[in-house]
Amino acid sequence: MQLQLSVAGGENGRHQQRGILVARHWTLVTHRAFTLIELLVVIAIIAILAAILLPALARAKAKAKSIQCLSNLRQMGIAAHVYVDASSDSYPIAQYWDDNQGTTVCWDLTVIYDQNNNASVIPGILWQGQGNTRIQQCPSFVGSADFADNPYTGYNYNTSYIGHGDGEAIEEPAKTSGVHRPVKTALFGDGQYSAGADKFMRAPFPNPGDASFSGRWSGTQGFRHLNRSNVAFCDGHAESLSACYTNNANGAANVAPGTGFLSSGNSMYDLN
Repeated sequence: MQLQLSVAGGENGRHQQRGILVARHWTLVTHRAFTLIELLVVIAIIAILAAILLPALARAKAKAKSIQCLSNLRQMGIAAHVYVDASSDSYPIAQYWDDNQGTTVCWDLTVIYDQNNNASVIPGILWQGQGNTRIQQCPSFVGSADFADNPYTGYNYNTSYIGHGDGEAIEEPAKTSGVHRPVKTALFGDGQYSAGADKFMRAPFPNPGDASFSGRWSGTQGFRHLNRSNVAFCDGHAESLSACYTNNANGAANVAPGTGFLSSGNSMYDLN
């Protein structure tokens, strides 16, 4: 009888131990689970980190595009010097009408039409018909080109003082020997106005090159790189500028938001 009690007692002890183990198991599982409050705290922390990091990532991306844009402009400056060396000290003309092709030949890109009016785009005067046309696309510009058939766009050329061209008060392009401050004279830049890109950079006030030109607000620069505009100068260097001016001979009200001129007068454009 005592032996049976002992066995029974032993069995009861084993059952009790199993119960304790099961209870401990459920206790451990209960402690591992997230509560609703804890989950909400984690979500809030993730949201805060995203709010902090996303603007920084966006800024880094914009900075990278600006660096690529500056690289494009430097290459355009190099191409201008190569052109000058091969063209008796003259810069490329900004544009002219080609009667043989029946099209406007431009400094950046030229569109040629065949007998069936199919268009083909080739590198423009600056590139002497050779090179990669994609370099004419600013990585930060989103919008329409001046000319409908241009696949790449975003840059303009100092037409008022350097490029000139057909229909201008002075048609012949400037010579490098006439540029007295090449380090301060803009050559190429981020072209942009209210209707999109513009490929002909204009000084804000009348000058001998385009004395009778109206609509100077259509030849402004785009300040699209973190509120800065990239410019290539006649000496070959390129830099990012923050000063934006809207006053011009045709009225500051015509200048689109985010665009403007590089100087309050013509000092950043002229040859002196």
